[in-house]
Amino acid sequence: MTRKKVKLVYIANDSTRKATFKKRKRGLIKKISELSTLCDIPACALIYSQYESLPDIWPSPSGVQRVISQFRNMPEMEQGRKMFNQETFLRQRIVKAHEQLKRLRKENREKEVSRVMFQTLTGRPLQGLNMIDLNDLGWLIDQNVKELGEKIKSKREELLAQRSEVTVAAPNAAALPARAGDHGMDLNMQQPAMENTMQRPPCFSDVMTSQEPMGFGAAGGDDVLPFGDQNHPAFWHNSPFFH
Repeated sequence: MTRKKVKLVYIANDSTRKATFKKRKRGLIKKISELSTLCDIPACALIYSQYESLPDIWPSPSGVQRVISQFRNMPEMEQGRKMFNQETFLRQRIVKAHEQLKRLRKENREKEVSRVMFQTLTGRPLQGLNMIDLNDLGWLIDQNVKELGEKIKSKREELLAQRSEVTVAAPNAAALPARAGDHGMDLNMQQPAMENTMQRPPCFSDVMTSQEPMGFGAAGGDDVLPFGDQNHPAFWHNSPFFH
């Protein structure tokens, strides 16, 4: 059974915070010991707390002095190159939160545009949408048309491959007249009819795939910003689609 994600907030209850500290301290010392043993690297730990007057030292006072001396003998640039403090941790958390917020906004925007796209299929007008909304709607429609075109192309290639297999499996032209004479008919006359039955009539999707793609996405390509603009967000609150 997997653990649930722990929320990193200050524990207000004193007894719970003290118990959590002791548990986390044992786990931290265990991890440092495993890291030092498995990777053969010098490591030490000094843990101060409000619950004890003296700090917890690992592995020993002499071992801590040896690691600190080795660290101080390093050049200053090497000492701070991989240093990690509370400020750096908080900055990384903020950047990660911004990236997650950006991803969620994009997903929500895509859902909104998809909802409007399906509502337009029922005949609802596009009133109340600004240029950014229409641009995103055109981009999403182009993406769906592109996916459909790829599926149609794949299906057509599959049918052509099956047709080629049937053609190879048919008897050769030299043997057809002799067999036709036995049955009083010419099989060569049947081959064009068989090929005609294997050809499917052109449909609207074939006509669409033969044309150039349309819409804002096709005109702008990768330069078009999909699903809204960061500087000018549009959430369509004034649109009749969301009332």
